[in-house]
Amino acid sequence: MRKRLSFALAVASVLAISGCDIGVLDPKGPIGVQERQIMIDSVAIMLAIIIPTIVAIVVCAWWFRASNTKARFRPHLVYSGRIELVVWAIPALTVLLLAGVIWESSHLLDPGEPVEGVGEPIDIQVVSLDWKWLFIYPKQKLASVNELVVPVGAPLRLSLTSGSVMTVFFVPQWGSMIYTMNRMTTRLNLRADEAGDYHGLAAHISGDGFSDMHFVARAVTPDAFADWAKGAKGADFDAAAYKDLSKQGTVTPSLQPLADATLFDDIVSQKLPPGPGPEPTPHPSGSRS
Repeated sequence: MRKRLSFALAVASVLAISGCDIGVLDPKGPIGVQERQIMIDSVAIMLAIIIPTIVAIVVCAWWFRASNTKARFRPHLVYSGRIELVVWAIPALTVLLLAGVIWESSHLLDPGEPVEGVGEPIDIQVVSLDWKWLFIYPKQKLASVNELVVPVGAPLRLSLTSGSVMTVFFVPQWGSMIYTMNRMTTRLNLRADEAGDYHGLAAHISGDGFSDMHFVARAVTPDAFADWAKGAKGADFDAAAYKDLSKQGTVTPSLQPLADATLFDDIVSQKLPPGPGPEPTPHPSGSRS
């Protein structure tokens, strides 16, 4: 019965994993590819320690079993210099190897370093709000909500801030999650190498609506990007529209003409104040807050 239950659980786990979006393990850009390689290298280094350790445990348990008359009792073996060398040298080598991978990757994947690509770089200003994302295209004079559209192969130069609490911008298949912080600007350079729709999200809990703080990251051909940029509708997105958008809640994707190219700077400098946060909860009459 136990064997059947274990087999059923194993099969269910495989089926569950096969139905998931593997995200970071299926990168569609150069940064994502390098980050996947770092994960693979790190896992390989750790498995080089874990697997021999597990094998040694099994072998020792089997050899020193009660029924093995050939095994000798060695009470002072615990103080063996050879064992101490193995016990300390292998973990030390593991730490050194992982430290080397981290050191190299932290310089190789500096989010502020430009990424080469095809065509003109696309400047995008990203603002995280409760609980939605605002993408400003200063050169194209566009304001997009919950939809990040970029040309395939073009270098992407992102400037990020928060119009509310701190959170994390992340498109798993493009790579490099990075924090957005109130009154600060962070930089991120990316590139999308394959056309398609990708999942973007806030990778940091920021309140009750955090679970709905997703956006579509769409990579399209340069011609399709130009057509998309011409599709802005409605009134110009200005300070008043931003103030309304900054209120807590979720919204549907939209694209509007940008009224003021300095909007992002006004958000960072808090010339436009941060979002108001949650509405105060009314208390019953006569109760204290």
